[in-house]
Amino acid sequence: MTEKGYCIPAVVTVTDKPAGRGRKLTPSPVKEFALSEGLRVLQPEKLREPSFINTLREINADIVVVVAFRMLPDEVWSLPPMGTFNLHASLLPQYRGAAPINHAVMNGETKTGVTTFLIDHEIDTGKILLSAETAIDPQETAGEVHDRLMEMGAALVTETVRGLAEKSLKAVPQVIPAGTTVHAAPKIFPADTLITWEDSSQNIHNKIRGLSPWPGAATVLSSAGDEMKLKLFRSIISDDISAEPGTLLVKDNRQLFIACGKGSVEITELQPEGRRRMTSAEFLRGKNIQGFRALPEPKPLSY
Repeated sequence: MTEKGYCIPAVVTVTDKPAGRGRKLTPSPVKEFALSEGLRVLQPEKLREPSFINTLREINADIVVVVAFRMLPDEVWSLPPMGTFNLHASLLPQYRGAAPINHAVMNGETKTGVTTFLIDHEIDTGKILLSAETAIDPQETAGEVHDRLMEMGAALVTETVRGLAEKSLKAVPQVIPAGTTVHAAPKIFPADTLITWEDSSQNIHNKIRGLSPWPGAATVLSSAGDEMKLKLFRSIISDDISAEPGTLLVKDNRQLFIACGKGSVEITELQPEGRRRMTSAEFLRGKNIQGFRALPEPKPLSY
């Protein structure tokens, strides 16, 4: 926006948070960038604070742009005469919610995109302004899709601002055709990351890449009471095992396969509890997992 010459009277972001061993108050990356550009920064603790609302009225912005922020109260989003719009990382009305990229990849979608829409009283239901689409590769992780959508989203926000300023955009209501299944994208909790090995290799592969790099798909390897907690980040669908779900197979002390309800997956990147992320070959060189198997429904992990 700054590069395109638009006047940005203020940037609103979260308050500084304690971080690091010393718990020193640390600004958000948004605040750091805004200050580096000489922009005014607002950090209200509550969006309904009268002082914050009054400041917005004094600023009198034509347009408010929202990206990955909290739900705005009516008093905020109704202020600008040209509207308040949000950038959402899906092709609305699909994947409304907090984690659209994760859920799209976990569901095995072959395409996704970014959408700008006018904010209204509900969550992610406002009239659509613009959208842009991209394909999802079968091996792509949520993190890789996120990085591409971030670039696409920046361009779409600029295009949307220009269209609103020139009055060339027509907001279109979100339409759900009859018989269409609309997928939600709720916030992901620790219990949602657990792998059920009775599931198919395709579904498990999608879950692993859909939760990579964060928060990470979770499983537990167990042998005679000894448990090893793992996060899994990359996998390949394989037919190398036809065995009970959760059965492990190690090849050449560098490849790790786990049997699923249908087929199997090769795990190529993982993270043992308390250690760094690594390849399966690195993991197998330092750990003998003979006799271990993946628990069908492990408990949530804490790391």
